[in-house]
Amino acid sequence: MRSFPLIAVACLLCWLAPLSAWAQQLQCNPCSHDFGQVQIGKSSSYSFKLTNTGNKTVDVLSKSKQGSAFSFGHFPLPVTIQPGASILLPVIFTPTAKGWTAGTLTIASNALNSPLYMHVAGTGVVGPELGVTPATLNFGNVTLGLSASLSATLTASNYAVTISSDQSTSSEFALRGLNLPVTIPAGQSVHVTVRFTPNASGTASGKAGFVSNAVNSPTVEQLTGTGVAPGSHQVDISWVPGDGNAVGYNVYRGTIQGGPYHRINTALDSSTNYTDSTVVSGATYYYVATEVNGQGQESVYSKQVRAIIPSP
Repeated sequence: MRSFPLIAVACLLCWLAPLSAWAQQLQCNPCSHDFGQVQIGKSSSYSFKLTNTGNKTVDVLSKSKQGSAFSFGHFPLPVTIQPGASILLPVIFTPTAKGWTAGTLTIASNALNSPLYMHVAGTGVVGPELGVTPATLNFGNVTLGLSASLSATLTASNYAVTISSDQSTSSEFALRGLNLPVTIPAGQSVHVTVRFTPNASGTASGKAGFVSNAVNSPTVEQLTGTGVAPGSHQVDISWVPGDGNAVGYNVYRGTIQGGPYHRINTALDSSTNYTDSTVVSGATYYYVATEVNGQGQESVYSKQVRAIIPSP
């Protein structure tokens, strides 16, 4: 007989427990988010929806997080959520390193199910980069009143790169060959020609800058050359391109027919002509040229030409 009241009390507690739990509940929807790939140094935002599913107000008292790449947006505390109402919790992912990373967000409140956990993840990726080779163009000696041209290669890495503008810091160096804006697909290259026209004797220097959406914009190439006064004699050489795959040429000179020859251009020449202003009066020289392709492979010597320098 004494067991009946105990059973009644137990059943009453069974009914009261879910009613109390329903009174204050804070739910997230969803409770996890993957930001996907985000470029290192940039940010991506997402807002979690927090809803009071109970019939009493919920006071959000504090927030915390694990994971240095994640941060909270504007979310002042404390904040009260009415029954059935929702608020947005903004979260920002700002990767500082390459690769996948994860974090946990914790929201503390007076809800019966506090604390509330949300999980975040994201992948930091390297942004587009623009490389230039060679890093320095050295035009060597160029006679005043003449010009010399060299070619550089611009290569996009990781993602496509769009070059919006280019500029030289010196009027003696002019950029040619880029029809801007130009987009370079990832892993591919374009060529740009730089022409050096010295306006005074002595060493000249400058920089070529390429402005783009790359993370290393502006991409800079160093330029240098030396203007020399016209000598009493010079030899002008020109040639016809071969199979069309050349990115530049080398010029060789010897003093004996058939060689040996020594290269006289200090850097790869992108034009099909060359001026040798270092000749000596009364000497005889023999010249040959070679082609260099994009893989750095050099052709055999061209046909030899002879130049006899007059005596003063």
